[in-house]
Amino acid sequence: MARLLVVGGSGFIGQAICRRAVAAGHEVRSVSPSGRPEDAAGRWVDRVEWTSADLFSPHTWRDRLRGVDAVVHSVGIAHERPQEGVTFERLNGDSAVITALEAERAGVDTYVFLSSAANYPTARRAYLQSKRRAERAIESLNMETVVLRPGAVYGPDQPHFPEPFNWLCKIVDSLDPLAERLGEARPLPVGRVAGVALDAAVDPEARLLTVEDIAHPN
Repeated sequence: MARLLVVGGSGFIGQAICRRAVAAGHEVRSVSPSGRPEDAAGRWVDRVEWTSADLFSPHTWRDRLRGVDAVVHSVGIAHERPQEGVTFERLNGDSAVITALEAERAGVDTYVFLSSAANYPTARRAYLQSKRRAERAIESLNMETVVLRPGAVYGPDQPHFPEPFNWLCKIVDSLDPLAERLGEARPLPVGRVAGVALDAAVDPEARLLTVEDIAHPN
C-alpha cells in the first residue's frame, strides 16, 4: 500500500485517480482550492483526506506531504480568466513546478505530472507551452518524475467538453483503427488515464508516457 497525494483531486481526472487509488487499497490525500467535491458520490469519497488550500501558498498544505510516497499533479484549465489570475502559465505551469519542488523537499519518491500531447482545440498555444515548461522544470529534480501526455480525455461529467463532443470521443475511441490513425489527437477515457497515472505513481517504469502508451498500457 502506498500513501498518495493527488494535487487537484477534486477535478475531473483527479477524482478518477482518487477513486481508483482508494479501490486499490492506497491511502489517499487530496489538495485543491475547492477541497472535497460536492458532486462526488460513493464510499470512496469518505476515504480520501480532502484539503482545501491555495496551491500557491505551500505553507497552508505542506503538512499534507508528510509520509507521502508519491504525488500526482492533475491540475489543469482549458480556458483562461486573466482578470481573475486564472491563466495557463499559472495553473497549468506554475502550480506543477511549485508542488514538485515541495514534494522534492519533503523527500517524496515519485512525482507524476498530467501534461498533454497536443494543444487544447480551442485554446491559445500558451496552453501547451505552459505544460511543456513545467515538464522541463521538473525533469532534473531529485526524485522519480513521470510525465503523462494524453490527448483529449473524455468521460462522464467532463466539464470542458459539450456532451455531443464527449459522446463523439467515446465512439471514436471504440473504433481502434480510426483512433490509431489520429495519433496524438486520439481521445482517451478518463478511467484509463487515471489508471495509468496511478500505476506510474506506485511503480514508475518510464519517465514519459505517450498517447500510445496510455491507450495500450502493459
